[in-house]
Amino acid sequence: MTHPELRGAVGAVIDPELRRSLGELGMIRRADLEAGTARIGLALTIAGCPAADRIERDIRAAAASVDGVVAVEVEVGTMSPEERKALIERVRGNRENRFGPGTLTRVIAVGSGKGGVGKSTIAANLAVAFSRRGLKVGIMDLDVHGFSVPGLLGIAGARPNRVDALVMPPEAYGIPAISIGMFVEGDEPVSWRGPMLHRTIEQFLSDVWFGELDLLVVDLPPGTGDAAISFGQLVPNAEFLLVTTPQPAASEVAVRAGLLARRLGQRLLGVVENMSGLTQPDGTILELFGSGGGAATAERLSTDQNAVEVLAQIPLSIALRAGGDSGTPIALLEPRDAAATAIRELADAIIAAGPSRAGRSLI
Repeated sequence: MTHPELRGAVGAVIDPELRRSLGELGMIRRADLEAGTARIGLALTIAGCPAADRIERDIRAAAASVDGVVAVEVEVGTMSPEERKALIERVRGNRENRFGPGTLTRVIAVGSGKGGVGKSTIAANLAVAFSRRGLKVGIMDLDVHGFSVPGLLGIAGARPNRVDALVMPPEAYGIPAISIGMFVEGDEPVSWRGPMLHRTIEQFLSDVWFGELDLLVVDLPPGTGDAAISFGQLVPNAEFLLVTTPQPAASEVAVRAGLLARRLGQRLLGVVENMSGLTQPDGTILELFGSGGGAATAERLSTDQNAVEVLAQIPLSIALRAGGDSGTPIALLEPRDAAATAIRELADAIIAAGPSRAGRSLI
């Protein structure tokens, strides 16, 4: 017969992909204790679930911790279509867009006026910096034509798992990450126009299950094209972080991206000046890309009602570049590097600029 303590113990095991307890998800069919033997009925979401071995191992450990349990037997089955539908409704609720207006997850959109300014590098490393502050963070790569987040996080070639329409993204350094690069093969180009881009962004916002997040970092494509407009329409509550370089030409283009974000109703968090200088052995700074671009961008975007500031100046860094090539964020590769310090300070500034979530549910 059902043993309440045993059911509670195995029901508290967390599904590593859905990030909810098995009991909450309805995945425990039975939890009986007879003559010292715990018999657990487990219903996996799909046949061949990649997390099956880990879930079964955790169930065995949880059951063995219950007083009176001498042996553990686990009977593994799979959910019916009706059970999976009920599970998805439990997980996702009735909100199609979990990150649109009304969400308690802060959405940090990282954008730029042009490519090549290090926007994706900043986005990926910023997500890691948030995570190392103890926050629950996800990252969404919407740079559809130039996706690079999987490589920057060391998960190039990783693929999401699916439970019907629900997509579970792979993790890197404890951060769930999704990118269109996870759905294409090799060097196949993504040659989509506006409607297809809009639908993809809608699906990422509705179908990808990140779990409960404090922060979602979104790597936007550069410029003011269809993808940036669609994202702004779907997530007008996003906070926009603008990346530029010290070069005047980059600064002039960056202003347009900032103005678009503002017109779409997004809050301008501030400007990040990347590649701001290279420290020489004698301590002097070599300004390969000139100087003043970040300050000029912030000044042009400032209004009487809204002063825009330069939140960080990220120096040129061999370690930052090497980390991007190897898929190891600089916070882990060279935490004392000047670029790593600047990114940590940027993360702190963004955290300080947001509302408190203390004591509030994220769903």
